[in-house]
Amino acid sequence: MRKKLLDRVRRLGGQVRAVERALEQGAECGRVLQTLAACRGALSGLLAEVVEGHVREHLADPRVRPRSRAVAAEELIEIVRAYVK
Repeated sequence: MRKKLLDRVRRLGGQVRAVERALEQGAECGRVLQTLAACRGALSGLLAEVVEGHVREHLADPRVRPRSRAVAAEELIEIVRAYVK
């Protein structure tokens, strides 16, 4: 799982560098916007994958104690609230 997440982060980093290059080169707004949209999509995909892992590991696993599960749920709620602001 970690390798897959790291691969996604590296791809995202490449997309952010592409935005930087486009701006440095004075690219057209459309190209910059398209690259930014790709970055946002990649970031959203990464977030979804990490949230899924968190839910499976800390909330859905029946071996996790109820108190630990409650703490993990509160953490996730805070993160989602911050993200959607």
